[in-house]
Amino acid sequence: MLTYAALSPHPPLIIPYIGEERLQGVKSTVAGMKAMAAQMARSRPETVIFFTPHGNVFADCITALVEPQLYGDLSAFGSLHKGQTYPNDLELLSEIGRLCNDADISMLAIDEALAGKYKFHKNLDHGILVPLHYLREAGCGGIAIIALSVAYLPLLALYQAGLFVRQAAQRLGRRVAIMASGDMSHHLKSEGPYSYHPDGPRFDGAMQDLLAHGDVTGILDMPEDMRENAGECGYRSVVMMLGALDGLNFEPQVFSYEGPYGVGYLVAGFKPGTEPRDSILEQMQSKQSQAIQRQRQGESMPVRWARMVLEEFIRNNRRPALPREMQELQKKQAGAFVSLKKKGQLRGCIGTITAVRPDLAQEIAANAISAGTQDYRFEPLRAEELDELVYSVDILGQLEPATRNQLDPKEYGVIVSSGRKRGLLLPDLEGVDTVEQQLQIALQKAGISNKEAYTIERFKVTRYT
Repeated sequence: MLTYAALSPHPPLIIPYIGEERLQGVKSTVAGMKAMAAQMARSRPETVIFFTPHGNVFADCITALVEPQLYGDLSAFGSLHKGQTYPNDLELLSEIGRLCNDADISMLAIDEALAGKYKFHKNLDHGILVPLHYLREAGCGGIAIIALSVAYLPLLALYQAGLFVRQAAQRLGRRVAIMASGDMSHHLKSEGPYSYHPDGPRFDGAMQDLLAHGDVTGILDMPEDMRENAGECGYRSVVMMLGALDGLNFEPQVFSYEGPYGVGYLVAGFKPGTEPRDSILEQMQSKQSQAIQRQRQGESMPVRWARMVLEEFIRNNRRPALPREMQELQKKQAGAFVSLKKKGQLRGCIGTITAVRPDLAQEIAANAISAGTQDYRFEPLRAEELDELVYSVDILGQLEPATRNQLDPKEYGVIVSSGRKRGLLLPDLEGVDTVEQQLQIALQKAGISNKEAYTIERFKVTRYT
């Protein structure tokens, strides 16, 4: 049972023994935190689940701390106070993970061994410790917790993961509260550590108004460029929290808002009601399905052929005959990459640098099947996933030798070679904005160290969707 949900800012300066004289500048936030924590404590949760943007945050998976006892302190912020240890609700966490994984939403368990090996965070971060301070003051000192870090997954996946938190609690008969940790815009003022951007106050004003009115759709539809310009760190936590409230009528309450140091601090609470409301998740899933269908109606010939081949192979273990209207694909030879995405995340990508088959139709067909069944990074596709896939096909142009200065990650793909080691990266990839990033990723894929000598080739592609 979900007893309460809340949005909490997390500046360590709102803790008296850290903020000291600066506490005067955040009096409204301190008062709001006390009122919110008191409301949560009165709801009598057995476990508080935290969504934090400052733990182990990855692009493709939510992460969870899985040690039986979770420790954290604020020594990094000048605190000399002793840290605190909290029991981890591993039974509930396991059920959340099972529901997420069944829906192909990856959740990575971070234990002490994994944290040590890869230098991940193994302790509670300030996004959790700051609201925990106020919960302890409100009488929740020994409560069990779960520490989940948000991810840069599509909003639909984050929203659905939030719903799974509530469903897992219901299955176990657990009374739970949710704390979405996050600050608002970091660009409210020109003075201080962050610059000013007009979207900063716009974002904060919109979030305050939408949360106060319980407008879930309005929050989910907020423009991505506004969020990026605002420099917020709480939006994804809020999306997961709202997912936990999906299908429930709830009573919102904004306790406080202020931005005295150029960062917005918004404290809000949400009391679940007993009356149901329409599921936003179902609307989001319907929108996504309609968008895929619209895209498929206008898909290019190479993409339509790749999809036909993969669907026939997965469903019936055979390849279809090339339709007559696609026979022009037999008139050309070229290397080709077939990429598959599901819910905005890569689900498979296999290709050839140069032509290795008699014609482009066979090149695309073979690589489509390999992308769906032989990409070592993913499990082979299941038939029930096919309707959710978005395809793209990249046809490679001629390779040509290049120097670093002749690269452009938006226009050219790159191949790096050293002996038998070779790594390729396609152009115009999300998150690859500089030549240095492009080369580094290609070198890693090839297993070439920065100290080795290597050659560079570049190529253009024609991307079909």
